[in-house]
Amino acid sequence: MTRDFFQHVRRRWYLYLVLVVIWTLAYVRLFIDATPRLPILFNVTPSLPYTVAVVNYRADGIRRGDYVVYAFEGAAYRIFPGLYHQPFFKIVRGVAGDKVTVRDRHVFVNGEEVGIAKTHTTVKHLRLDPIADTVIPPSYFYVQGTSPDSFDSRYSINGLVRADAVLGVVIPIF
Repeated sequence: MTRDFFQHVRRRWYLYLVLVVIWTLAYVRLFIDATPRLPILFNVTPSLPYTVAVVNYRADGIRRGDYVVYAFEGAAYRIFPGLYHQPFFKIVRGVAGDKVTVRDRHVFVNGEEVGIAKTHTTVKHLRLDPIADTVIPPSYFYVQGTSPDSFDSRYSINGLVRADAVLGVVIPIF
């Protein structure tokens, strides 16, 4: 039986080579370098309503309303270690100098309501505390998804995003 398997592998070596390459790249992506390197981004989460987008890794001057991809560095990675440096795709809702306030879990940036902070995660039923009232410091952004279930700056466990964690500006395609 083992000999038959190895004969099969020898005859179809190209198929197994493709599988080995795919598994190797997946391993590297998960355990070594989570940073996306391609200029195209595939979004599989309901955070934003876009599935495919182009990433400009050399963009300067990020402004409110820009879509960005950033390496996650929020406190949640202590509970979920796999989140550390994972790329997150969000929209910038607040920039340096903007005032973030919270009233009854309703989050406001410069007086404009940007969302409601949920009380618990759907995974592990972890309690979620809203972000504290603050003025966004220089070199930080308040980012958010459009889904009410988006894991973003509304929560203290995620927090504000440092400018140097931003990998690039994203241009949604569809």
